Amino acid sequence: MKPQALQAPLSPVHRTPAPPPEPPAQPAPGGRGGALAGRTVGTVAVLVLVDVRHGARWWAWSRLVLGRWPLRGVKGLGFSKVLGSGANGGFGVTPSATHGGLFLVFDGEPAAREFVERSPVLAGYRAHARECCVAILRASASKGTWSGASMLPTAEAPAQGPIAALTRASIRPRHARAFWRLSPATERALEAAPGCLLAAGLGEAPFLRQATFSLWRDARAMDAYARSGAHAEAIRSAYGGGFFSETMFVRFVPLEVRGTWKGVHHG
Repeated sequence: MKPQALQAPLSPVHRTPAPPPEPPAQPAPGGRGGALAGRTVGTVAVLVLVDVRHGARWWAWSRLVLGRWPLRGVKGLGFSKVLGSGANGGFGVTPSATHGGLFLVFDGEPAAREFVERSPVLAGYRAHARECCVAILRASASKGTWSGASMLPTAEAPAQGPIAALTRASIRPRHARAFWRLSPATERALEAAPGCLLAAGLGEAPFLRQATFSLWRDARAMDAYARSGAHAEAIRSAYGGGFFSETMFVRFVPLEVRGTWKGVHHG
């Protein structure tokens, strides 16, 4: 897709309250870890999108093999996922040899910024990348779980200005074929959606554990896409058909988005 670039650096959390369109999940007592059932794992997320140089493909593959091991000991990290992507950073079943990312949840903004600014792990991604984009995000609404873990919303939903979303699902194997038949139409709709500034398809495991990250001009643009056309039909079919064994939907207030993705510079 060819999203528009952000016109200005993103500002801190907006203070004008507005009710989130998705009801937040009820958090359980706090905890740490990548797969802690029923526990919240933090308040601020870091999303890393990377397209590595062709000569660094083996390095990129090694990140998937090593998984969370290089992240051990990162201060304030409560949840981590090392992710692959579809071809060209999209949503299809064909995996990309160069696109991937990280989704990390920290116990607060200072720990998240410490990782972004000083972590040798992120420095390694940047050193091997031809494109890299990093978003620091505070949750304003959260529903569902990822590997049994949920996020704690602490930001007020913005009345205007940029908003981001992460949706992820574990697809039941018997429904995988039906799910992927719906994917091309929803991807085309997202590519054409007014107000979409950035979108990426990510995967924790091929075919069955998928995620989408998107950045929007404002909540109105996101809602217009989510509640109409091919995407709305796909959601009705997926939930009505019991396609998923686990889902999570999070809306974020972007604290900072910087870097390049699909030829577009952000921040």
